[in-house]
Amino acid sequence: MKKIISFRQLVKSAAATLATAVFSLAAQAAEPLKIGYSDWPGWVAWEVAIEKGWFKEAGVDVEFEWFDYVASMDAFAAGKLDAVAMTNGDALVTGASGAQSVMIIVNDYSNGNDMIVARSGITSVTELKGKTIGVEVGFVGHLLLLNALEEAGLSESDVTLVNVPTNETPQVLASGDVDAIVAWQPNSGQALSQLPGSTAVSTSRDAPGLIYDVLAVSPASLSSRKADWEKVAQVWYRAVDYIYDEKTQADALSIMAARVGVPADQYKVILDGTKILSLEEAKAVLQKGDGMDSLYGSSKVADDFNVKYEVYAEPQAIESYIDPSITLGL
Repeated sequence: MKKIISFRQLVKSAAATLATAVFSLAAQAAEPLKIGYSDWPGWVAWEVAIEKGWFKEAGVDVEFEWFDYVASMDAFAAGKLDAVAMTNGDALVTGASGAQSVMIIVNDYSNGNDMIVARSGITSVTELKGKTIGVEVGFVGHLLLLNALEEAGLSESDVTLVNVPTNETPQVLASGDVDAIVAWQPNSGQALSQLPGSTAVSTSRDAPGLIYDVLAVSPASLSSRKADWEKVAQVWYRAVDYIYDEKTQADALSIMAARVGVPADQYKVILDGTKILSLEEAKAVLQKGDGMDSLYGSSKVADDFNVKYEVYAEPQAIESYIDPSITLGL
């Protein structure tokens, strides 16, 4: 005989189920958003908002975790973070390996901090022909190198590559084992200072928009907590304004420099090699386009590079990696 359930029991059961669901959502919302970041000026800039307590003022609970760059992507891929600060090209790499992300904030583009640094006696990219170059193969420095070689009428077959983790490039160049290295600040600056006579033969200033630095969020976190991510974006642009305001820039530099253990006057030079985007500049970059002045166009260049050099097998669906709505809505 079937059990008869009264209307009152049905309502009670439904209410209990709804209460459980609401409690679960509330518990989820109570968890801080976990963001991984690393030593790059456009990401160290988050430190200003952290130190000033602006996330609390905005009503969003955020927990930033400091990593070496590759380790931050590994943590994101392992599901330990809601979001990670990485380049647009590396967002495609992590996504192709199974850790999809969505770029919601374009922090900056590299404007000189990424460099090809050559030993004494080499003063141009053309002179790298037949030479050995240390670079983290398959990552953003590799793309910078290939772009520079192409501009100089050379190709990868004209040089010998040695796979070197970016944070080890200054020591490798100083050792004499390679003729040049590819690195970003602070490693590129260390390479220049540690080897007398060394020269930056090409930098990201020569290819603006080739490398965009972004905040990439897991699709699940973005879907369930978009309102919180909107608050994160608002705080980000508050920090950007603070950094660029002549009245507060010195304080911002002091905060950022302290995070990475560099004197503030030296950090100003590093910051100048990064074009941190204002809100209006970011909105322009988030318009669809084929050139490198668009995040879409730049990401297509990175995607073509990644497929050509077998970083991953199949082209990625670029638009699935970009959600401009939060920034465009500010």
